Amino acid sequence: MERIPILKMGKYLLVTIQIDMHDRLALALQDDLTEMIVKTQAKGVLIDISSLEIVDSFIGRMLSNIASMSKVLDALTVVVGMRPAVAITMVELGLDMKGVRTALDMDKGIELLESLLIKDETSFNEEPETEDDSTKE
Repeated sequence: MERIPILKMGKYLLVTIQIDMHDRLALALQDDLTEMIVKTQAKGVLIDISSLEIVDSFIGRMLSNIASMSKVLDALTVVVGMRPAVAITMVELGLDMKGVRTALDMDKGIELLESLLIKDETSFNEEPETEDDSTKE
C-alpha cells in the first residue's frame, strides 16, 4: 500500500501530499502522523496540499481530524498551499474545518507555527490570577 511521506524538520513534521487522496490513504496518513508526533515529540505539523486539485468532504474532515488529534498530542497543525479553486469548493460545500489553520505557502506556515508556539509558551508561563490578587488594591 502506498504511503505519504512524513519528514521531520526541526521541531516540526512536514507532510507533502503529492498524489490524489483516497479514503484508505487518508486514514493511513492519520495513523502514521499521530505515531510520528508522539515518536518525535513534534510541536507542529505542516500539511502541504498544493498538489491537490480536489478536496472533497472526506478529505476536509480528515484534515480537521488530523488538526484535532495533533492538538491533543500537543502539536499545532497548519495546512499550506491551498489552491483558490480548492478554497472556493470547500466553502461552497460548506466544509467547516474547525481547528485547521491555513497559510498561503510553507514559509508563511512556518512563521505562523513559530508565532503560535511563542504565544502558547507565553500564556503557559504566565501565572494565573488568584482571587486574592484580583481583590487587592
